Amino acid sequence: MRKPNTLCKICRREGEKLFLKGERCLSSKCSFIRRSYPPGQHGARYRKVSDYAKQLREKQKAKRIYGVLERQFKNYYQKAAAAQGDTAEMFLSLLERRLDNVVYRLGLVDSRGTAKQLVSHGHFLVNDRKVNIPSYLVKPNDVIRINPKSAALPPFQKQEGGSDTEVPSWLQFDPEKRIGRVLHLPTKDEIQTNVDFSQIIEFYSR
Repeated sequence: MRKPNTLCKICRREGEKLFLKGERCLSSKCSFIRRSYPPGQHGARYRKVSDYAKQLREKQKAKRIYGVLERQFKNYYQKAAAAQGDTAEMFLSLLERRLDNVVYRLGLVDSRGTAKQLVSHGHFLVNDRKVNIPSYLVKPNDVIRINPKSAALPPFQKQEGGSDTEVPSWLQFDPEKRIGRVLHLPTKDEIQTNVDFSQIIEFYSR
């Protein structure tokens, strides 16, 4: 797991909050509030940005938000490009359907990084079966819940009753039972994101 200061530098590099540290990003302790310019000796200087640099930054931003490495991220693009329909929407849908992202979107944890770690340790069930692969892609009617054996762990006690996270319309969440359900595949209009996926498509289409 990355050190906290490293995560703050990632947000500063991208020029905006990526909410990589959960609740801390919403507090006055957030480093981005005090230093919103890029890290490094010349970080505060204005830099002219080329089209290629803009495309690269959007790609890096998306990778960091979803916690995906380059090879896997490119594989998602290739799957989206090979599918019928809008490539950008398919790309975004694949990222959103990752189990670690769904756990985060349901408000069961406060960050995708925490979600990835807890999924890897087998603390979640999909259709009553333990899944320990963060990149597992959920499908319509899948039911996601905390493994009963893990319910007493501190991360889940902290989030008991659900968080303030707004659950997207393609998911359903029962805060009393703490059970989520996938209603349908996500569409671009149902996903709140500050990433311009058209720039990423242009990057890979060069």
